[in-house]
Amino acid sequence: MAKQEAPLSSLQPYIPDGALPLVLEYIQLYKVHLTITRERKTVLGDYRHAINGKNHRISINGNLNKYSFLITLIHELAHLATFLKYGNKVASHGREWKNVYRGLLIKFMQLKLFPADIHQALESSLDNLPASSCADEGLMRILKRYDSPGKGQVLVEQIAEGSLFVLEGGRVFSKGKRLRKRFQCTEVATGRLYLFSPIYEVKPYPIG
Repeated sequence: MAKQEAPLSSLQPYIPDGALPLVLEYIQLYKVHLTITRERKTVLGDYRHAINGKNHRISINGNLNKYSFLITLIHELAHLATFLKYGNKVASHGREWKNVYRGLLIKFMQLKLFPADIHQALESSLDNLPASSCADEGLMRILKRYDSPGKGQVLVEQIAEGSLFVLEGGRVFSKGKRLRKRFQCTEVATGRLYLFSPIYEVKPYPIG
């Protein structure tokens, strides 16, 4: 199964020590149906509001390190709280959501749950919160320090220009020049151009 419901008692391994009481407080307050999923490349987490008498639903990728997991959960809780207050009348990552997200982050940061480098990165982002932690490259680089050793993966920015890299599924690309915030890369098999985030994880080619 791609998803599994997470019993509240089983959450501790996924989040930093000391976070569980406040996490459970919000999950119980908002009556959240929380699921932990396999890795999804396009999203780290997801929120679906309650319909037809069902609970609010949040899903989080289970492969995240405990700090990334908690930050993603806070992000999705902010969507839930924003929906309860404003419905669909505001932008999904607009000023209202940012204010809610900032307030939740501060509450968790006050518990001193994060290592100093992550805490500082979060503190620096409070005045201009991005739409997702993935969009905050500085924070993402720091969070990756706490990942389990990758299976031969590196970041796109670590690949030399003109060198090849491969994605899961076997598609091979040649790295090109940086265009503003992303690298323009060419798929070898088709010649098509694609833009990659500098912190997207890939494998050098050929795979050793």
